[in-house]
Amino acid sequence: MVLLRFAPSPTGALHLGGLRTALYNHLYARKLGGKWILRIEDTDSARYVPGSVDGIRSALEWAGLGYDHGPGKDGAHGPYFQSERLDLYHSYTRKLLDSGHAYRCFCSSDKLNSTREKLARTGSNVTYDKACLSLTEEEVARRVRAGEKSIVRLNVSGLDDRLPKRQTPSDVIFGILKDAHASLPTDPVLLKSDLFPTYHLASIVDDHEMGITHVLRGEEWLPSLPLHLDLYSCLNLSPPQFAHLPILLNPDGTKMSKRKGDVQVLDFMRRGWEPEALLNWLALAGWGVHHENGGTPDASPSRTSLQAPDSTTLMSLSELIDQFDLPSLTHRRNILDPLKLEYLNKHHLMRSWQTNEGIEIHAKRVSDSVKIAFPSR
Repeated sequence: MVLLRFAPSPTGALHLGGLRTALYNHLYARKLGGKWILRIEDTDSARYVPGSVDGIRSALEWAGLGYDHGPGKDGAHGPYFQSERLDLYHSYTRKLLDSGHAYRCFCSSDKLNSTREKLARTGSNVTYDKACLSLTEEEVARRVRAGEKSIVRLNVSGLDDRLPKRQTPSDVIFGILKDAHASLPTDPVLLKSDLFPTYHLASIVDDHEMGITHVLRGEEWLPSLPLHLDLYSCLNLSPPQFAHLPILLNPDGTKMSKRKGDVQVLDFMRRGWEPEALLNWLALAGWGVHHENGGTPDASPSRTSLQAPDSTTLMSLSELIDQFDLPSLTHRRNILDPLKLEYLNKHHLMRSWQTNEGIEIHAKRVSDSVKIAFPSR
């Protein structure tokens, strides 16, 4: 079965970029007759914001994006919080250590910073001197028994002669990619000293264990794709298909962030915007050329290109599912035009007012918006 996942971090309120990622996962899963999971990536306790998970769930419910598995929905593929899956990450870490694809590093933060600065002054792109790679098994075991803290690093230098020839990375949206191994940190960290995994290890393990077939995530993870494919090879696992979504920009051209600007979904809920209009607006931002046999990651020349929907085309969620074509998304970053949202909102309202059921739904949403804006009333 086709299975996707939306995996936000509970570090604040859901913003428009996150909602669009959830929307595209929903559209693609439904387009292919599959399902999707809400997975909470809560391995960074320092950045955790109380109430974030409830806020994310409320925003998805308001938008009508119902996940099939996740918090509040018992079923397969759980648990759905990464903090409850630590045994899995430790098990996979041991596999990497035993195979020689990873090693323990006992360097302190101060020493790592000093080493990084020293290497930078020499003009080197190397970020770590691999000092701990030369430790013997006996030395490592002794230091572990003594309770010394350590991190676990990927042994990049041990990959070339232990793995099949690296395949050129590819992406459903961006196509064939340049090999970007040279831009990766030296021997990237997989497991931190607090025994929590980094995103790189956790996402690989979870996507495999949950049976994820397609990974739709932000463009910011595109440079990490070679590392992730290396990890799949190290663990002898088959990777899913990847699609990286171009970043949404604020009207002033700056990168959208949950900590900057007025981009939280909660703000749109409070102001009474129609959820269908918001989804319509987000879905069409960056929709490029539509293909006749859309819904498949086939980039062959035989595909027939059709006129893509205009960025103000009025579309319901079911219509978006029917016409969605993931490979047709443009490669460029897209600015969200608030005037287009106003236009779409007006026409979605006019469409809903044509039926008594639509009027009742709108009245309920207005009431819910008032409760959100004034929770004490």
